[in-house]
Amino acid sequence: MTLPATHPLSDGRTSDSPLVTTYRGARGAVTPVWFMRQAGRSLPEYRELRVGTRMLDACLDPDLASEITLQPVRRHGVDAAIFFSDIVIPLRLAGVDVDIEPGRGPVLAAPIRTAADVAALPSPSAADFSAVEAGVARTVAQLGTTPLIGFAGAPFTLAAYLVEGGPSKDHLRARTMMHADPDAWSALLGWAAEVTGRFLRAQILAGASAGQLFDSWVGSLSVDDYVTRVAPHSAAALAEIADLDVPTVHFGVGSGEVLKPMHDIGVDVMGVDWRIPLDVASSRLGGGVVLQGNVDPALLAAPWPVLEAHVLDVLARGRTAPAHVLNLGHGVPPETDPDVLTRIVELVHAQGEV
Repeated sequence: MTLPATHPLSDGRTSDSPLVTTYRGARGAVTPVWFMRQAGRSLPEYRELRVGTRMLDACLDPDLASEITLQPVRRHGVDAAIFFSDIVIPLRLAGVDVDIEPGRGPVLAAPIRTAADVAALPSPSAADFSAVEAGVARTVAQLGTTPLIGFAGAPFTLAAYLVEGGPSKDHLRARTMMHADPDAWSALLGWAAEVTGRFLRAQILAGASAGQLFDSWVGSLSVDDYVTRVAPHSAAALAEIADLDVPTVHFGVGSGEVLKPMHDIGVDVMGVDWRIPLDVASSRLGGGVVLQGNVDPALLAAPWPVLEAHVLDVLARGRTAPAHVLNLGHGVPPETDPDVLTRIVELVHAQGEV
């Protein structure tokens, strides 16, 4: 299948944008920049808009999700929008009883702990993504030449939430299930791969110009466990959009030891967290992979001279890769001063103009 003729990559609106061309491996005059979690909690306009609305309800309101997605583009002048949603949205739309508790995160009413629990999961084909598609379409119609990034949670991270029943520091139950009942584990990740892949595909077909797979908890895995018990399912999730020829990004927290196998599943760009320098990451990947990252979110609250020096260092190290998109090494902390993000965008763009 090809993208619709009205898609921004098909009609040329975003095909030559700094972000898309960089994702495809061409280094331009200016380094593109956007921030994970740029839409949301750090913006006063977001907090005002969200009053009285639960998180997942906001994600599934096309008008609200679109407006929240657009807010940081207007404020910061970033080179991409990322659709305002959550990695557990496809679980909710498939019929899993999940909600987001303020201050805690995703919580499931009935954790998945046994093979019978896995077998009882609703069919991924039951998920209705029409609200997501409508939100993406509304957003793309207003973005013009600025590309929208669609995203989805990687199967391991979704499975970790499903098994643990909520956030966890070490994901012991999930990692135990991986070894204690490998058949149930494989079935669970297969289910997660299909539902999250469908979620990503819906966003791309509705107008997103790139897709990012988030594996938030991959840092808890050994390299062997990742390669043998997780990577094939992440590849299956991305296979859902393989026929659409859009650039893809893979990002994980604490992923320094698994960067290469994460890239090997078949992605164009590797996101790097703050724990290893970009030149080290580039070396581990063989020097030929486009990188995204990796400003330390903790430094957003540091004095400007400290943050400025750090951003310039990240840019310098990013030059060891074929191309580089500046981002954070994870998401924007909620207490971040939005003006600091705007200042980073201006600083990064100015480096390409001197």
